Amino acid sequence: MRSLIRIFILVAVAWSGYWFIAGLGLRNALTAWFDNQQELGWQADYSNVSTAGYPTHHMTRLDNPALADPVNGTAWSADWIEFQSPAIWPGRQMLRFADTAQRLSYFDQTATILAEDLQAELHLKPGVALVLEKMSLTSDAWTISENGSDVVGGDTLGLTMEQTATPETYTITAQVDGFTPGVDLRNLMRSATSLPQTFETLELDLEATFDKAWDRSAIEQGRPQPVLLDLRLAEAQWGALRLFATGTLEVDPQGIPIGEIAIKAENWRDMIAMANAAGAIPDQAVDPVNRALRFMAGLGGNPNALDLQLNFRDGLVALGPLPLGPAPRLILR
Repeated sequence: MRSLIRIFILVAVAWSGYWFIAGLGLRNALTAWFDNQQELGWQADYSNVSTAGYPTHHMTRLDNPALADPVNGTAWSADWIEFQSPAIWPGRQMLRFADTAQRLSYFDQTATILAEDLQAELHLKPGVALVLEKMSLTSDAWTISENGSDVVGGDTLGLTMEQTATPETYTITAQVDGFTPGVDLRNLMRSATSLPQTFETLELDLEATFDKAWDRSAIEQGRPQPVLLDLRLAEAQWGALRLFATGTLEVDPQGIPIGEIAIKAENWRDMIAMANAAGAIPDQAVDPVNRALRFMAGLGGNPNALDLQLNFRDGLVALGPLPLGPAPRLILR
């Protein structure tokens, strides 16, 4: 019996020593990162750092963190942020954010983010490379506001990026329940009275292949670049308006997409009117666009439903036969 007690005491002491050393290492890594950012010319501050979670996990909390990059004009601040991981493997990190207001700025524009139970998870494979297995961002009710007015909000938020059996390929999904455009956005699209307050559906299911797996080199050397995008489904439903998209794009080394995205739009006339009201389609183009799309909808047998294709060729993008201009460069910086 005494031998078992001695073994238990030795194991407890050894584990306590490991927990303390590992926790100190995580804490020092975080504070050193802030110090490094200051050396690079950033504002990188916090008022206090603490460690807890013994004996099962490590929890490092930074109070009043503030980051600002003077080069690109972005800044972020919050009341606190927590980093939590199992004591046995720090590569499974959970970040918990304050329920109080966070502020995200871009030069002279500042957005206030309020989110309940906002947290991010980061799963890394054991090893020197620290290959990304999965990362996610989830939240209960959330809003983004500017100047005291809500811009967008939602009942829930779920974003996930997860590695497949092919190391360079990741499944990316997004779902927002109760997505709510703010008053300014609704007024811009002249939709305040004709549509419900919230979207019934807002979802994305995408498989993206990059030129290399996401690992520590993505920070130290350069971001992995997309080479193939398989859009399995993008869906949005807002009242009578419904939009579906699916298709595949190859991406060349210059970031130029090549391929087709099939689009189905229900009640497309209202979408054209909203795009015109928002300034995406100029007044002089509304009638020609409506005539062309009315003709194509008639070919499908349902004048209220439109089946079209976004065609990406030679650096240009066209909606069916209608040229839209240069295709966007898909380059991660």
